[in-house]
This record gives sequence, structure tokens and C-alpha cells, in this order.
Amino acid sequence: MKRGWMIFLGVVAVLVIGCFMVFGSYVTARNTMVAKDQFIKNAWAEIDVDLQRRIDLIPNLVETVKGYTKEEQTVLTNIAQARSGLLQAQTPGEKAAANDRLNVSILPLMRLQEAYPELKSNEQFMRLQDELAGTENRIAVARKRYNDALTDYNIFIKQFPNNIWANISGYRENDAFFQSSAAAKEAPKVDFSH
Repeated sequence: MKRGWMIFLGVVAVLVIGCFMVFGSYVTARNTMVAKDQFIKNAWAEIDVDLQRRIDLIPNLVETVKGYTKEEQTVLTNIAQARSGLLQAQTPGEKAAANDRLNVSILPLMRLQEAYPELKSNEQFMRLQDELAGTENRIAVARKRYNDALTDYNIFIKQFPNNIWANISGYRENDAFFQSSAAAKEAPKVDFSH
């Protein structure tokens, strides 16, 4: 009889220890998923701040150019429309697409300095152009951090047994990478004929 109780207690002990191990695995995985999700949100906030900085710089650059280029209204209108689109974008995908449209609309503005040598010598224009270039670099670094955080999160929730805990906890793969559109990947055409 004693031996039967010992086996029973041994089985119960193994089950209790097993339950604690499973629960511990779940808690650890869940806490890691929460942390990784917060890293993604933080990385996205960094992109958002840099995009806003860029949006804030553009009107100053446009106003500086307006004084020199009265007949370039189409370029300035396109920039204003693209900037407005970026301000209205909400999701990472919408912001990436709007950012690409803004990139394309700014290119002719940067080329205007070739047609207007006095613009090239304007200190404010050159300073704003440098600030814009610096902001573009910050956006590129922030995009990489965001995409890296997203990749790390996706890998973690796909690995076993994390995939089980992710499904139970409601964590799903996030494919909202900040990518350039196909049109933005084309090299701009440079024309030195005039």
C-alpha cells in the first residue's frame, strides 16, 4: 500500500512540476513578446518623429526657393500635395507610400539650384538642404531599426514553443515593414542637356 501511495505522489509531483514548467515557459514567452512589441512601437515612433521633422523643414525650403523661382509653381504645388499626403497618412504602409511620393516631388526642387546659380549661393537654402539631407539619413537609420525590431519580433513568435504561446496570447506576425515602393526604387533621371 505504501508503495502505491509513493508512486501516486511521484506522478502528482511530476505533473505539478510539469505544469509549473509549462506555465513558466508561457510567462517568459509572453513577457518577451510584450517587450518586443514595445520595441517595434518605439522604433516606429522614432520614424514618425523624423518624418515630422522632415515635414517641418520642407515649407522653409520651399519658401526660400519661391523667392528665386517664380515660374516653378508646378514643382512647389507637387511638394505641397505630397507633404499633405504624408501628414494625413496613418499606418506604416500609408506613411511609407506617402514618404515615397514626397521623395519624388522633392527631387526637382533640389535640381533647381542648377538652373538658378544665385539659389546655390543662398546660405539659408544651403543650410536647409543640409538639414534635409541629415533628416533623410536619420529616417534611413530609424527605418532600419524599425524593420530590425519587426524582424526580431516575427522570428521570436514563429519559433517553437513561442508560436503556441503567441497564438494563445493573440500575438500575430506583423508585416508592416517600412519599405520603398517600386517607383521610388528607380534612379532619378538627370538631364545635363540644358
